[in-house]
Amino acid sequence: MTIKAGVMGWPVDHSRSPALHGFWLKAYGIDGSYERLPVKPDELAAALRALPERGFAGVNLTVPHKEAAMSVVDEVSPEGQRIGAVNTIFATADGRLKATNTDAYGFITSLKFGAPNFDPKAGPAVVLGAGGAARAVCVALQDAGVPEICVINRTTTRAENLARDLGGNLGVAPWEERTARLKTAGLLVNTTTQGMQGQPALDLDLQTLSPRAVVTDIVYTPLETQLLAGARARGNTVVDGLGMLLYQAQRGFEGWFGQKPEVTAALRAHVLGK
Repeated sequence: MTIKAGVMGWPVDHSRSPALHGFWLKAYGIDGSYERLPVKPDELAAALRALPERGFAGVNLTVPHKEAAMSVVDEVSPEGQRIGAVNTIFATADGRLKATNTDAYGFITSLKFGAPNFDPKAGPAVVLGAGGAARAVCVALQDAGVPEICVINRTTTRAENLARDLGGNLGVAPWEERTARLKTAGLLVNTTTQGMQGQPALDLDLQTLSPRAVVTDIVYTPLETQLLAGARARGNTVVDGLGMLLYQAQRGFEGWFGQKPEVTAALRAHVLGK
């Protein structure tokens, strides 16, 4: 019997998840499918509840459904609760819906493979942005043992809300201090859309950043953003955003199709359309 999964969003045409999961299905010879499922926000609850009867093992969620789905499903994992959003749903044999968030796992795994010499305890992390992706990144860094995390966002109140929700070693700095805060950073993470294709460039001067710091950008279109190109030219280790997308998909695929897939160079090339 064909195992079905997919991605729900509105819109969903931009998603690269079908290419990603389709590659794995073919590579492992699995009788399965992974579909784009365009779902309007006011239709989300009905669409999720219909998954078991439609024969779906589960779905990924993309914008704008990651937060709204939490009140629809039967169970939310501790990771999903901490981050305040879910991106992966499993439909059980008895028709229940279990949700989790794999973005924190995807981020930290990509960072470990992309910068194998990165030491989480080497210094503070500076995280630019305060949206859902930033929340997942901060959770991953807290769990990895980063001693201090400074969240910097153009709207300071959003950063303050994030720091309050996650607590612990999170602090906030105003956008105007972003360059000064790089002096002691061991890690710089951009979670904003600035630098993405079609978006304004990220306005950040790297002159004070230590050459030992690791720089990563969760944007992957383009694969090498202006931030990463500038950091690489200075001698910093850089990690692009594609790895986070690929690694976060592993747990969903394994849960739906019963096979833990590998992230390979061939997969990266396929998802990039090369």
